[in-house]
Amino acid sequence: MTFLPEALHLATYPLEGSFQKVDGNEVLRAIGRDSLTAEGFLALLSPAASPHLEAMASRARDLTMRHFGRTVSLFTPLYLSNHCANHCRYCGFAARNTIPRTQLNLEEVRAEGEAIAATGLKQILLLTGEAPHKAGVDYLEACVAVLRPLFPSIAIEVFPMETEDYARLVRAGVDGLTVFQETYDPELYAQLHPAGPKRDFVFRLNTPQRGAEAGMRIVNIGALLGLSDWRREIFATGLHAAWLQRQYPGVDIAVSLPRMRPHAGDFEPACVVSDRDLVQAMTALRIFLPRLSVTISTRETPRFRDNILPLGVTRMSAGVSTAVGGHAKPAETGQFEISDGRSVAEVCQVLRARGYQPVFKDWEPLEASA
Repeated sequence: MTFLPEALHLATYPLEGSFQKVDGNEVLRAIGRDSLTAEGFLALLSPAASPHLEAMASRARDLTMRHFGRTVSLFTPLYLSNHCANHCRYCGFAARNTIPRTQLNLEEVRAEGEAIAATGLKQILLLTGEAPHKAGVDYLEACVAVLRPLFPSIAIEVFPMETEDYARLVRAGVDGLTVFQETYDPELYAQLHPAGPKRDFVFRLNTPQRGAEAGMRIVNIGALLGLSDWRREIFATGLHAAWLQRQYPGVDIAVSLPRMRPHAGDFEPACVVSDRDLVQAMTALRIFLPRLSVTISTRETPRFRDNILPLGVTRMSAGVSTAVGGHAKPAETGQFEISDGRSVAEVCQVLRARGYQPVFKDWEPLEASA
């Protein structure tokens, strides 16, 4: 059993008409329900919900407080390599882009890890382009061995793997997986990924499931907002997250809400996702899935990130560089431009000023607690 049949059904279903048919009464009923069906979630994403954002925000705030309290988990990405075999039209690391290509050796990995650890962070996200022949499982396992003494929580956002390879990395110390479907529309997906291993829509779609089956503690999914109609993409993302929660109740299922940002190359977003749109998407997800972890990255501005904290955010990146080795040395070309360049200390200061507790570490590996 996989999410594929549901994803393919969604791709051909006339959602636009369904969104337009929703009226304000349906939205208010959805806001007030203790549990939502997919139809209720759809109502919260509809244009009819826009006038009711304050009510949605209030409900999302209450649910977030009930399930997560006033805590925000902090992490930062560590870019290991920007070699990539894919030709994604929207990515700064795409093979067609003429940028300096580099990959950290293990000493550089250690230096990068030590620079991050000096900020107090205990959770990192390892990233590479999708080039397994350059930065494959052996390389990732060696990097994790270097970084494990510094960080109790290590997640990866790399190329999709088979279950056995994820299990190998879990044994090495990886506990989290991030993989963005980018778009849940198979036809658009094929247009945006004309060449490279990422062109396989189905293999990528089933990647979160393989990670969960391999023993990942956290599995984080998402669509890249701006590639297509945001309502369709968030609806599909929410249903995918709900499916994963049902199938893997012991796994922390998370959703990220990345919006398109400037990058190397000339791709222009298909649509603009406004701040108001993103607030509607986040609050609808929180009301639909109260236990869902929600990540907001430094793609967003400091002011926006600070203001949406109460509406569902449970994880934030801080002290970010999107360039390979960008924490320990001057950065070269990054994957995309960030909007929030604040240090970890500055983000923590803002969180505490607003009554939140920044969390550097929220779990203990089994072998350490035994």
